[in-house]
Order: sequence, then structure tokens, then C-alpha cells
Amino acid sequence: MLGCHVVVLITFPSKEEAEKVSKRLVEEGLAACVNVIERVKSLFIFEGKFEECEEALAVVKSRVDVLPRLVEAVKSMHSYEVPEVIAIPIIAGYEGYLKWLDESLKV
Repeated sequence: MLGCHVVVLITFPSKEEAEKVSKRLVEEGLAACVNVIERVKSLFIFEGKFEECEEALAVVKSRVDVLPRLVEAVKSMHSYEVPEVIAIPIIAGYEGYLKWLDESLKV
């Protein structure tokens, strides 16, 4: 179904935390696959103050109907007060991969 698959971007303060949370998302069937990118530079304003830091980025493949449970799982494990969890729709892709993605989710 068009628009039902999503890529979810989640930043973490460390690769270790990104891997820990990502593993649980996959094990619980909330994500079919997660790529962890060890070093990304983030520049942002938080609570009125300019921040600059290195983070790890998790690129999560899932479905929009799973997103509320995925967000709750991330919030329960994440060390940030306000974790970045944003979903981007997958508008097209290799049908075989998207079928595998659906079959990998336990929901």
C-alpha cells in the first residue's frame, strides 16, 4: 500500500545507545531493519541555547501503523529528554524489499 512504509530517523548521544535501542526495536518487531551511522554532527537550538555535538543516527525501516508503538518504545529507552524521532514516508521502492519489510514486522 502506497505511503504505509516509513523511514524513521532517530539521533542518539552514542553509538552504543543507538545500537541498544535499535536491537530492541528489531527484536520486538517494531522495525524490520536499522542502520546505525556512528558519527553525525548536529547543530540546533535547545531551550534557547545553541548546541553543537556529535551523535549517532539510527535509520529505521518500519510502517506508519507501527509508528506510535515505535515512538513509545524509543521514549522509554532514550536518554534525551526530547528525542528526535521523525518519520519520512517511503513513496516507492523495490516490491520485494517492501514485502520483506512487512513480513519482518510482528504487528
